[in-house]
Amino acid sequence: MTNWCEDGSICAVLPAFNEAENLPAVIPELAEILASRFASWQILVVDDGSTDNTSAVLKSLQAEHPGLRSIRLRRNCGKSDALQAAFERVDADLVLLMDADGQDDPTQLPAMLAKIDEGADLVTGRRQVRRDRLLKRTTSKVFNWTSSRLSGVPGSDFNSGFKLLRRGVTQEVRLYGELHRYIPVLAAWSGFRITEVDVSHRPRLGGSSKFGRDRFWRGLFDLVTVKFITTYNHRPFHLIGGTGLGVGSVGAALLMWMLVERLSGNTVGTRPALLAGVMLAVVGVQLVSVGLLAELMVHLHQRDRADSASLIEE
Repeated sequence: MTNWCEDGSICAVLPAFNEAENLPAVIPELAEILASRFASWQILVVDDGSTDNTSAVLKSLQAEHPGLRSIRLRRNCGKSDALQAAFERVDADLVLLMDADGQDDPTQLPAMLAKIDEGADLVTGRRQVRRDRLLKRTTSKVFNWTSSRLSGVPGSDFNSGFKLLRRGVTQEVRLYGELHRYIPVLAAWSGFRITEVDVSHRPRLGGSSKFGRDRFWRGLFDLVTVKFITTYNHRPFHLIGGTGLGVGSVGAALLMWMLVERLSGNTVGTRPALLAGVMLAVVGVQLVSVGLLAELMVHLHQRDRADSASLIEE
């Protein structure tokens, strides 16, 4: 694995998908800001399977900016996979995340660095005035409010692409699917200190947004995933088994009712309540069984980790 950023440096990571017309303006501005504050810095652009001439533009820019590096994914894998590919390659004390469309303002970096100096491990650039369409701003507000309430992590701009992280966060957080929106939640769950700082937000330089209307719904589905892995990953029986016990209890109550009815001389063979009771009881038993199996898998995994730790200590 190649590490392009040395210790004591900062590495700016920019995922890019068809951003050929924006990169010639974004890269020089960012390079100037980084060079003015850091003796050692790098910019890593992840070409997420672009179909325009992004690759050629990057080669041209690399000739002008020695601190610019790039990697290319064979196909468009999405922002989470692009960021994860970068996380596995950088080795800097600080990692700056930015979008490649020019909306994130790198001159706001000093305010984010101040929060790091105060002890934060992850700083999200909270966009004061968003330069986006009304529909996008509205759905984003709903998304952020829902994410904060369900995750229990304070924040008002989780899906801002403008973030500054310590290296430990990139080593701990694993991104896939659409989990890039929940980097603050995953970091907070791992014990890192997170915060937000107000930053300016600029209109997109050129091109069009790569996120469609289904982005909101995908985000909500991923919120369920995040809630599960951050709350029940070490105690899956509490969720799966608890649900099974609840469903099974309703089924048992219906079957007891049908038993009483049958003992009273009433016909129950064609009653919908009988079928519902049997179905709920069976489903309840299945969920409890799955919950116990999941609990056993977690137990064995934790035991293996403990055994490995013991071997290392010896």
